[in-house]
Amino acid sequence: MKTNYDAAYARLDQFIEQQMKAGGIPGMAVALTDRRQLLSVSTCGLANLEAGIPLAPETLFEIGSVSKSFTCILLLQLQEEGRLSVHDPVTRYLPWFEVPSPYGPIALHHLMSHTAGIVRGTEFTGEAQYETWVLRHTEATSPPGARFYYSNTGFKALGLVLEAVTGQPYADLLQERILIPLGMTATHPVIKHCTREGLAVGYEAFYDDRPRPRGGRLAPATWQETATADGSIAATPADLAVYLRTLMNRAQMPGGQLLSEDSFALMTQRVIRKEDSAFYGYGLSIEERDGHTIIGHNGSMVGYKAHILADLDEGVGAVVMINGPGEPEKVARYALALLRAACQDQNLPPLPPDDPTRVENAADYVGTFRAGEKQLTATAEGEHLILHHGGEQILLEKRGDDQFYVNHPDFALFLLRFQRDEDRVLEAFHGADWYIHEDYAGPTAFDHPSEWHAYVGHYRSYNPWYSNSRIVLRKGALWLIHPSGLEQRLVPLREGVFRVGEEEHSPERICFETLLKDRAIRVNFSGGDYYRTFTP
Repeated sequence: MKTNYDAAYARLDQFIEQQMKAGGIPGMAVALTDRRQLLSVSTCGLANLEAGIPLAPETLFEIGSVSKSFTCILLLQLQEEGRLSVHDPVTRYLPWFEVPSPYGPIALHHLMSHTAGIVRGTEFTGEAQYETWVLRHTEATSPPGARFYYSNTGFKALGLVLEAVTGQPYADLLQERILIPLGMTATHPVIKHCTREGLAVGYEAFYDDRPRPRGGRLAPATWQETATADGSIAATPADLAVYLRTLMNRAQMPGGQLLSEDSFALMTQRVIRKEDSAFYGYGLSIEERDGHTIIGHNGSMVGYKAHILADLDEGVGAVVMINGPGEPEKVARYALALLRAACQDQNLPPLPPDDPTRVENAADYVGTFRAGEKQLTATAEGEHLILHHGGEQILLEKRGDDQFYVNHPDFALFLLRFQRDEDRVLEAFHGADWYIHEDYAGPTAFDHPSEWHAYVGHYRSYNPWYSNSRIVLRKGALWLIHPSGLEQRLVPLREGVFRVGEEEHSPERICFETLLKDRAIRVNFSGGDYYRTFTP
């Protein structure tokens, strides 16, 4: 019997409208599919805010790291042909590939599954060769295969391997081996100036150095060309649904197969557990939900986000693309839940709650916190947390566990973070400021090397992927604060060199390399250089 999806489509449209309005998303395209055919394509919003041009089904979006599974398919195809083995060391194909390490050699398998123990990469050149070459100035910090640590640089290296083995450009391999066989005629294998003609304009936060207020102002993203194997594809929603449908059919396509059954099993194997409950295979995440196997991947580019998700047991999938900040995974997961309920003739799941000011445990944060002459007072009204500041009452927006966005100019640069002692909230942090509750009984003075004061500051580059960050000194420790609000402690390794993050196996390093007049003016973050700027 044919499934009636009409009610599911209507409910999904409501959720899309809610997400776009609340998040200030310029445009969103959603394609739904089952194993046999495209079910629907919907577009909402604008491809160009300035010109008022609406999205259309044929509009292209950059799909970012969703491309990683395409790269893995190419490698597995070459393995089937006997031209390489994914368990070969990378140096067999790239003799100049070098990563200082006390461990064994890094194989293609480790790069494909993000288990090589190498840096993520800051995209400081936008190409593959030098960013792979510069790995010799980093270090592998865990044995290959031991831990999951996402690395775009690793996939850049895989693209170079593909080109070395075949003698063909990566773009040609994608076109000949995947896009043409699948009939993805609208898809561009790499992003060039000609791609821009049919591409939605990408948007980023108007201010690039601070957390964006929900629904805050946007600016057109920096344009860039890219042809690297970690994420270079631009596609329409319907074309990407063709690809997802092929994965749902275990890489079988009309008239043939993209991969053998054995190779698809390798691609979707549970190689390593990620930070969450999911596993990672080759270019795909794999998880079990309610007895169903779910595969998918996210993608981010400068100005774009995408997500693909498929239920291999129910045989339904969703593609979500946006041309600005947002959370396409939320939409993809809800779409999948709606399709599954429709297939099983069950009640549709209700619209997910979407109120960032709702804080179930608001009472946990109530109290007065002081930092010298500065003071923070938080009160709760039901499930809302209110900050009293300068005679104003500011409703806080939740941005993760124990952290909040404060919609006030005095708090614009950083999130407000609370810290617990067991279950009690006794400390709060905002940038370099450390606030303590009157019941705090811990130490209040901390020693640190005097030279660390030279490292504190705001550093910038012209890298559109990661343009700036701040270093602050707080409670005797240096912290790296990213524009998103993410904070990572810097752990000293040797003079001027720090590990980024308290996790001992983090491969990321920050090196303060140029000092002038008792201030660092250049910092190297895992291969990319950043320079002190004049703004706080």
